Amino acid sequence: MSGTLAKIAEIEAEMARTQKNKAIAHHLGLLKARLAKLRRELITPKGGGGGGPGEGFDVAKTGDARIGFVGFPSVGKSTLLSNLAGVYSEVAAYEFTTLTTVPGVIRYKGAKIQLLDLPGIIEGAKDGKGRGRQVIAVARTCNLILIVLDVLKPLGHKKIIENELEGFGIRLNSKPPNIGFKKKDKGGINLTATCPQSELDAETVKSILAEYKIHNADVTLRSDATADDLIDVVEGNRVYIPCIYVLNKIDQISIEELDIIYKVPHCVPISAHHRWNFDDLLEKIWDYLKLVRIYTKPKGQLPDYTSPVVLPYSRTTVEDFCMKIHKNLIKEFKYALVWGLSVKHNPQKVGKDHTLEDEDVIQIVKK
Repeated sequence: MSGTLAKIAEIEAEMARTQKNKAIAHHLGLLKARLAKLRRELITPKGGGGGGPGEGFDVAKTGDARIGFVGFPSVGKSTLLSNLAGVYSEVAAYEFTTLTTVPGVIRYKGAKIQLLDLPGIIEGAKDGKGRGRQVIAVARTCNLILIVLDVLKPLGHKKIIENELEGFGIRLNSKPPNIGFKKKDKGGINLTATCPQSELDAETVKSILAEYKIHNADVTLRSDATADDLIDVVEGNRVYIPCIYVLNKIDQISIEELDIIYKVPHCVPISAHHRWNFDDLLEKIWDYLKLVRIYTKPKGQLPDYTSPVVLPYSRTTVEDFCMKIHKNLIKEFKYALVWGLSVKHNPQKVGKDHTLEDEDVIQIVKK
């Protein structure tokens, strides 16, 4: 373990000493690739002697979405969690031990949202210290990450936390880089760029890929990409998660400062202790989760508006809806009647490939 860490430190030092110019850009690209490889070893250690079954820090995925809370100690994470879960939750006390992190489930707009406190991510977890690594595995499965910051010293913390998460291959509020990458058996590195590149040239791309022992591949750059983007695509284990910065303790600042904070993108100022601005936070969480609620209607009855079936926005076809209820439902599926925004007339007969929209009402007709 310590060997890998030493190597990482060494490369980071070298990157800090290297001045930036065109000739050196590809040397930096190389170092970045080496760094990414070492980091990956830390996140997923090479085979052998896995921690026995007693190690687990796994959390059963309940509810329709899962939100991870990250933050330094004493920024008010726990207060925020217990107040959120206390105010909006129907679940009272959870039987949770200190190992798993299930602080609670809130019901919001009919969706069950699981709130997870991700402890100790900060204290050098990506270097494999502490419980870090299991926490990261859970962090990567979240649909949304809330970074809780102290409004009095936000920026330093924000940087550190972002760097930690980046180091685990979590990318916040960004889309996958628009780079086509395909390995081949022969033919060398084939680089095509559809727009001018400020950082990558053929040589840099070659040296980065060589670091991964890839000598034959097609690379298509469809946007102005950086060395980091290319490494992300080659590594292929990156997850892209939306993120909201929660600035806590706003009871300690002036109104003028609050106005400035409100203009920062992805930011919500709150006071966990006084429960100020929770509704704003929940609205924003809802926006970022992009969940789709579908109401069911038994034949000859009114739709059930109290417990919608909630689907993630990427999978909202009628088939996905059936799978969410029970996997055998699709075998008996004949057609569905849908009322709502996704159809031209109400009700409309649709097949299993029809895409549903938020708050549609559906009735399944079986064979």
